[in-house]
Amino acid sequence: MSEIKVPAMGESITEGTISRWHVKEGDAVSQGDVLLELETDKVNLEISAEESGVLEKIVRQEGETVEIGESVGLIGSGAGVSPAAPSANTEAASALADVSSPSVPSKGDDKQLGSSSAAVVPPPSDSSQKASPSARKLARERGIDLGEVQGKDPIGRIYQDDVKAHTSGTAPAVQPPASAAPAKPAAAAQPEGGYGKPVERQRMSRRRATIAKRLVEAQHTAAMLTTFNEVDMTAILEVRKRRKDKFKEKHDVGLGFMSFFTKAVVGALKQFPMVNAEIDGEEVVLKKFYDIGIAVSAKEGLVVPIVRDADRLGFAEIEKSIAELASKARSNTLALSDLQGGTFTITNGGVFGSLLSTPILNTPQVGILGMHKIQIRPVAIDAERMENRPMMYIALSYDHRIIDGSEAVRFLVTVKELLEDPESLLLEG
Repeated sequence: MSEIKVPAMGESITEGTISRWHVKEGDAVSQGDVLLELETDKVNLEISAEESGVLEKIVRQEGETVEIGESVGLIGSGAGVSPAAPSANTEAASALADVSSPSVPSKGDDKQLGSSSAAVVPPPSDSSQKASPSARKLARERGIDLGEVQGKDPIGRIYQDDVKAHTSGTAPAVQPPASAAPAKPAAAAQPEGGYGKPVERQRMSRRRATIAKRLVEAQHTAAMLTTFNEVDMTAILEVRKRRKDKFKEKHDVGLGFMSFFTKAVVGALKQFPMVNAEIDGEEVVLKKFYDIGIAVSAKEGLVVPIVRDADRLGFAEIEKSIAELASKARSNTLALSDLQGGTFTITNGGVFGSLLSTPILNTPQVGILGMHKIQIRPVAIDAERMENRPMMYIALSYDHRIIDGSEAVRFLVTVKELLEDPESLLLEG
């Protein structure tokens, strides 16, 4: 008998939440098989079997928080049962359902059950094992047999929303005899949440809860202030128009805006090193390296992977790094090393259409640059002329405890000047 233990995941991570078990008690597993998924505040990790055998016991269930080194299950020797193999009880329950139930599976049921035209109704005990802890709890509270609940999960797992849908009458259910009076759905009789109208409750993911906590901590800890400016993007757009095809052909990556902004930020940080620092107690730690965080919107919330040593990278290397990190973020395959550290952050709300915003610090960093939508606006060229120019508002949020207002303003002006003269960025390396 061997224990399935939560592995070490990095210095900053001490616990996680079991988001999903891929196997159930009694299943045979082989060395290397994925047993469960663990959700942390930074990344999701898969825990695999270190040896072959049978999953004898699941010690910690889905939704439970576990610590590093804690045992979550036991693997013993034996043949076990293949997860895909139907049991005799399942076949018996299917036959019983065919006899006792007058209802016929709908087309939607056929899609969920696969290509087979006959519905297989699992016994209550099996359904209970395939239900999440929150679903089992809600079913007990409402007196619902989980065997009657139709789930949407392709592998047959039942979640809390499935139980709610069954209660409200939106899920398929066995029709009562014609002589019986129709029962009124329980959810319709009792409005949820005390609002008198329908509501839906969703559990925060661990990452979303951590993001919320850190954003509040940043506002409570730092003396955060934001200064604004605007950039005439004409020169950058012209450079991209002239160079993008050859750049793509040579480097196999597109020439985007982020490489220009990363280069401009590095150039400004070299002139204003306090913006590249952090506070440690009563000391200021001045960082002599430039690891730039690029905020990426992923399914479970914002993540900030790091472009390492950005001052040593060319435009193509920066674009490739950002593209790779963004792809890993959206496929949930970022490693802890991709997220740890960082000296300054860039966030681009413009991709979603934001015209102006005040970004929140990514602590312990003391500065973050916000990019926004490029908007054509009339601009005074001189006292006599007006032209329509592609303009972008930029925002610098900073920690006023160690960065003076004049320093922050000059930093942002430097970023603006470098962007409006993109050739100068080649000289800042």
